[in-house]
Amino acid sequence: MKRAILFSAALLTPAHAADIFTDGPNGTKVHTASGFVCPLKIDGFERDAVGERDPQLHADYCAYSALDGVYASVMLRPLPKNYDPKAMLAADFTIQEGAGGAMIGETIQSVGPKNAPLSVYVRNYETARTETVRYRTLFASAAVGSWAVQVTVEYADPRDKDLQVSFLETTYAAAVSKFTPPSP
Repeated sequence: MKRAILFSAALLTPAHAADIFTDGPNGTKVHTASGFVCPLKIDGFERDAVGERDPQLHADYCAYSALDGVYASVMLRPLPKNYDPKAMLAADFTIQEGAGGAMIGETIQSVGPKNAPLSVYVRNYETARTETVRYRTLFASAAVGSWAVQVTVEYADPRDKDLQVSFLETTYAAAVSKFTPPSP
């Protein structure tokens, strides 16, 4: 009976991670629609999962974690005609604020090479604090080629700040190298 239920559930699922991501070299997962590569490791993070986040938006993700409870994810979705990073992240902001998170900053950061930096919208929330650590969640979004690339990182500041910065920069550098045509 258990097998029949699992089989039926599989038939009802509109897409499977195997259809969305394929295996690449060195343990990577390749997003089939975009070609974006989710490496097994990004700095101190190790990939935990890949899959479909929202089938209606064609939004897919790669999830990562690091030691001491630091979590990150990369979400890829086709770039809408009227790209607005704040609007794209609004549902995440609502969830964060509903859980008691307090917005502590919002900015546009330049990420990548100085001769061709990428403008990345970033909003930070503080979710909890102790005497020495502030627990934060960073949301970022940028238009790269024909894709919206969103990054979320949950970390402890100041302990994990360098790890958070490195994940953000490495992820957007990979997106730029994949989705932006090379200069002539």
